[in-house]
Amino acid sequence: MAYTVTIGATRCHILSDGLHRADGGGFFGLVPRTLWSRTITPNDDNQVPCDARCLLIEAENRLILVDTGNGDKMTEKQRSFIGLPNRDERLIGELRRVGFEPDDIDLVVMTHFHGDHIGGNTRFGADGETVIPTFPNALHIAQRIDLAEASFPNERTRATYDSRNWEPLMEAGRLEIVDGPQQVDRVLRTEISPGHTQSIQVIWVEDGGESLCFLTDACSWAVHMDRLAWVPSFDLDPMTSIETKRRLRFETMRCNALLVFQHDPCVVTGRLVPGKRDPVVAPEITEDAWFDPTE
Repeated sequence: MAYTVTIGATRCHILSDGLHRADGGGFFGLVPRTLWSRTITPNDDNQVPCDARCLLIEAENRLILVDTGNGDKMTEKQRSFIGLPNRDERLIGELRRVGFEPDDIDLVVMTHFHGDHIGGNTRFGADGETVIPTFPNALHIAQRIDLAEASFPNERTRATYDSRNWEPLMEAGRLEIVDGPQQVDRVLRTEISPGHTQSIQVIWVEDGGESLCFLTDACSWAVHMDRLAWVPSFDLDPMTSIETKRRLRFETMRCNALLVFQHDPCVVTGRLVPGKRDPVVAPEITEDAWFDPTE
């Protein structure tokens, strides 16, 4: 479901590339299932619901999309295995429901190179084999170190990368590699927030004294902001991940930023408020988890 929020005078659309199933151990790491299952109920295969949200920003002179979800290059078997909806119910359909077409996108910001975040960068062409850019008029920007990690993966990370998600952009001259935090637009900047990957980018929208922080996998569920020790096993550097979230707590609470959680199936947005000991997320936009644990 798409949601529209306004930060100052800037309209931001929170879009989804589809709810699907993911392994609970991936999001909760070493935390015992008896603890994390109080937050979300898994099915018999230890799977939990997971969203794949993207952010569309109507900047002053261009349309900016942050991340593109899983995309449509999966086989039917792969898509069915995680329960991913068909294309019309996902990012492209939601983009159209808020009044835009793929050709309208001027810039795509890639937070990092994992397939569930940039799989939608490219799609199959009319012949069903050639891979072409999904957003043909858009420049795509990404971090140098993340590109290096994706281009030369190891045994642990190999399955998370697919070069078809970025090589066609290189060939089309539509990929710009940057190094470090960027002031992308007057209202949009990126901040390197390592832990999940070495140079994952968190997105800030700032306008009129208001702030939105699109946390991506630096903090993919609201409970990860509440409980810093609950480090996902997806995070390559767990201790750095904890310190990154501690810093993000301070920064986002100081400016009362609206937090957008990319993978949380229930909490779409929220703000940090004082808790008994540490800050906690007060949800603002929420959804009912679609997931039936008996499936």
